[in-house]
Amino acid sequence: MAAAPSTISSLDNIDFQKLQNGSDIRGVAVAGVEGEPVNLTEPVAEAIGAGFAAWLLEKKKADGSRRFRVSIGHDSRISAEKLQDAISQGIAGAGLDVIQYGLASTPAMFNSTLTEDEAIFCPADGSIMITASHLPFNRNGFKFFTNAGGLGKADIKDILGRAAEFYKNLNNRDDLINSRGKGSATIEKVDYMSVYASDLVKAVRKAAGNKEKPLEGFHIVVDAGNGAGGFFAAKVLEPLGAITSGSQFLEPDGLFPNHIPNPEDKTAMKAITEAVLQNKADLGIIFDTDVDRSAAVDSNGREFNRNRLIALMSAIVLEEHAGTTIVTDSVTSDGLTLFIEKKLGGKHHRFKRGYKNVIDEAIRLNSVGEESHLAIETSGHGALKENHWLDDGAYLMVKILNKLASARASGLGGGSQVLTDLVDGLQEPAVAVELRLKINQNHPDLQGGPFRDYGEAVLKHVENLVASDPKLLKAPVNYEGVRVSGFGGWFLLRLSLHDPVLPLNIEAPSHDDAIKLGLAVLAAVKEFPALDTSALDKFVQDHFEGSES
Repeated sequence: MAAAPSTISSLDNIDFQKLQNGSDIRGVAVAGVEGEPVNLTEPVAEAIGAGFAAWLLEKKKADGSRRFRVSIGHDSRISAEKLQDAISQGIAGAGLDVIQYGLASTPAMFNSTLTEDEAIFCPADGSIMITASHLPFNRNGFKFFTNAGGLGKADIKDILGRAAEFYKNLNNRDDLINSRGKGSATIEKVDYMSVYASDLVKAVRKAAGNKEKPLEGFHIVVDAGNGAGGFFAAKVLEPLGAITSGSQFLEPDGLFPNHIPNPEDKTAMKAITEAVLQNKADLGIIFDTDVDRSAAVDSNGREFNRNRLIALMSAIVLEEHAGTTIVTDSVTSDGLTLFIEKKLGGKHHRFKRGYKNVIDEAIRLNSVGEESHLAIETSGHGALKENHWLDDGAYLMVKILNKLASARASGLGGGSQVLTDLVDGLQEPAVAVELRLKINQNHPDLQGGPFRDYGEAVLKHVENLVASDPKLLKAPVNYEGVRVSGFGGWFLLRLSLHDPVLPLNIEAPSHDDAIKLGLAVLAAVKEFPALDTSALDKFVQDHFEGSES
């Protein structure tokens, strides 16, 4: 294992709780970016491994028949292998067996807790994915799973507390070396991605009536953005008969030289759209770094992401489960609600941002008797009940491939027209923007208080002012922030899950109407000087300057 970048004594001041990012752990793993000191070192990763091992042993009582085992995989980041070795050491040192998968996807890691095959040491009792999603190359982090799903915020806090204690006891290098020798556990290497990819292939074949090559003749290009999703072309699409020429950025490269692997990124979506058009492909598929998010592009270059991807997946799921509830995040459009409820006959349950929030809400609804089969965010995170509520970008694309294959088998022709037709009738706004209003935590108006309290005060004030404006109507059911309709459109002002920011989403039928909504927000927040409204000011100002020219 590579030497730790710093001595233990110089790292004693690491604040482990600051590594928490909701239900994930995130940190800086590579030096060289100004203002971003490394805090996710190998000793820190080892401590986190020990913390997870202790948590797992306490939560899942061993029956004594075998040692607990933990599977570990990573995306293409340049810090991945050293962190994999370090966290493995922390787990093995606690007496748990470790199975390293190397380059893997987040959904595959969860899947390894469900697969039953002793030849590949499955099922794993716990699983760790080393990833920081679409964040820059110098970042990295960890996601944790058991067969019950992804760990929640309280679990992560618990694990980090245990890790901090373990780390504190490593007062010198001798202690570190001795702790590594305690366990008799093993570290094995397994090619699990081939097993996972084979399961995806089987799912498509089964949906197509067990036809060996149900995608034969379809031309489908994949853009993996140099993340972990390159397997999808050769290990999923080609065995199903698809032509994948023109696929791009399939090779893992943790510096992400071509574009950010992010289906919400305009440059990334432009790249896959151009690949589809240049290769005259039937369909384009794009993944984020760790393959838990995805989007698609039809043969005409029309993007299936954000509201349009939700509409497409809703149409597919509601064909299979009539009347079911579709759970989404809070920033979905009014047009999507009309499409799901009026066109498809389903129910739209708009909840909060955060893929874990959306998934947990769908599970809760089912537990109280309201059937839900799909939980999906505008970010491209999507989970289906039939797939153990795993947010799996590859499985979302499998559902789309199933539709292509079954449509052709039914004589509806090839190409992606069947997908385009499924979202026909979705009303889309002429203007859709997201602006970030930052809270200056050093401003005297906060009076030294936490930014969350200040943000909540802003939201309450906006809510009160909206109630007295006859042109605006507060949403009768809303779970996050303040959502208001008016001028033919709507806005949502909410507090970020983790940052001192109030994101503002505005959708409207025209630019003039969007500006009216923006001005209403500006008027409502003017009494809060610690709120930086420059992004909204610019949006409004650009409109007036444009109308004068």
